[in-house]
Order: sequence, then structure tokens, then C-alpha cells
Amino acid sequence: MAARILVIDDDKGVRDIISYILRKFEVAAFEDSKILKSLDKYKPDLIILDNWLTEWASDPTGEQLSRALKLNPVTSHIPVILISAVSNVKEIAAAGLADAWLHKPFDRKSLVGTVENLLQPMEFSPVVN
Repeated sequence: MAARILVIDDDKGVRDIISYILRKFEVAAFEDSKILKSLDKYKPDLIILDNWLTEWASDPTGEQLSRALKLNPVTSHIPVILISAVSNVKEIAAAGLADAWLHKPFDRKSLVGTVENLLQPMEFSPVVN
């Protein structure tokens, strides 16, 4: 079974690129955080989460969502990679208790390396097309 990766980013282009680069995994990509309410159905092995998902200041940021996932005993084991174009993404990821971070734009090697490093302790088979 391939690792299940959940990608949450409001930019369709970013979602499409990440999905393509990580095509050896089972990737599901969504534009907003509503999918996080259904984690029990999808059961991701890793989450890639954009820090800024909407224009609405009242919506939670990726930092807030990551922190909530990491403080919840049911989801704390799921590795989270926080992605953002802001210059202080490292600090934001640390505040959100994320397992890793990537600064946009990131390259294929950085993305794949970070994902594989976080999934390394787990045993998976690649997706066969």
C-alpha cells in the first residue's frame, strides 16, 4: 500500500505540481481545510499544509491548523509539512509544531526528500499505475 498524502493549498497550480511530483504516493489535494474534519475517512500518513489558505482573516492559518493537529492525541502522530512563501516560514512551522517546512517556491528534490524523510520510519509500497 502506498503512503497517503493529504495536500491542502488554496492555489490549484501548487496542488497540481505537488500531486504530480509525488505521484508515486497516493495523493489527495484540497483547496481548503474542511477536509481536516474528515481525517478519519481519509487517514493520511502525511499532511502538506499551506500556511495561508484564504483571504479571510477569520479563517485559521496553516500554523493554527498544524498546532491543533499536533496537540490532538488522535492526529499528533501524522507528520505535517508547512509550506509558505513568507520569509519566516521556519518560525511559523515551529510555532505550529509542524514536523518540517518548505519555503515556496521549493524544488522537486527538497519536496521529495522532506516527504521521504518523514515517511521513512513507515513501510509503504509505491503506487503502481
